[in-house]
Amino acid sequence: QVQLVESGGGLVQPGGSLRLSCAASGSIFRFYTMGYYRQAPGKQRELVATVTSGGSTNYADSVKGRFTISRDNAKNTVYLQMNSLKPDDTAVYYCNARSERTGSVSWGQGTQVTVSS
Repeated sequence: QVQLVESGGGLVQPGGSLRLSCAASGSIFRFYTMGYYRQAPGKQRELVATVTSGGSTNYADSVKGRFTISRDNAKNTVYLQMNSLKPDDTAVYYCNARSERTGSVSWGQGTQVTVSS
C-alpha cells in the first residue's frame, strides 16, 4: 500500500499554467504506475494521464499537447504540468498509484483546480 499526498492546485486564469505534485510513501514507488484522474461537478471521474515504471506515458485526448506527466523516482514524486488551461479543465484532480506487481490501487485526497477569469 502506498500513501499519496497531493499539492499544487488553485485558481488560474484561462491560458495559464499550474503544476500538481503527488508525493508517495510507504511502498516501493518505482514499481507503480502513477497517474492523475479528475472529476468535475456532476461528472464521472476520468483519466487525465499516466506514467509507468518504465516511463511510458498515456494522455486523455482532451489534454494531449497541453499537459505533461513525469516522475522522479529519487523523490518518490509524480508531477502533472498543466499548460494552456481551459475552463473545462476545472475539476478535483486525484493522484493514483497502481502496483504493477499486485494491481492494488491507492488514491490521493484530491486537489481543486479552478480555471476562471
